[in-house]
Amino acid sequence: QVQLVESGGGLVQPGGSLRLSCAASGSISSIAAMNWYRQAPGKQRELVASISSGGSTNYADSVKGRFTISRDNAKNTVYLQMNSLKPEDTAVYLCQSRLTTHPFLPPANYWGQGTQVTVSS
Repeated sequence: QVQLVESGGGLVQPGGSLRLSCAASGSISSIAAMNWYRQAPGKQRELVASISSGGSTNYADSVKGRFTISRDNAKNTVYLQMNSLKPEDTAVYLCQSRLTTHPFLPPANYWGQGTQVTVSS
């Protein structure tokens, strides 16, 4: 019933910017955290950025100072603003959320389908 849908990926030149969006829909009681992961060919899946229900944020060292994660609670949407993009940022970016669908049910992890980001000249 819960779905996460990412958007905003695409092709951009080095030094450019993109803003990714992830909208959660369905039966949602509360969201503990929303995260952005990325998966590049030949590499392990990497946690890029996280934002908690309280608004605390964390970033991978590789993106600190360049990426900003934010959320719109009214829309159940998380954003990832990516600036000063580098070729090594090329990956499929996946939205992940740990949430509950009912107050009396335990939390679970949900994943979006992913959106491709390609940084190339």
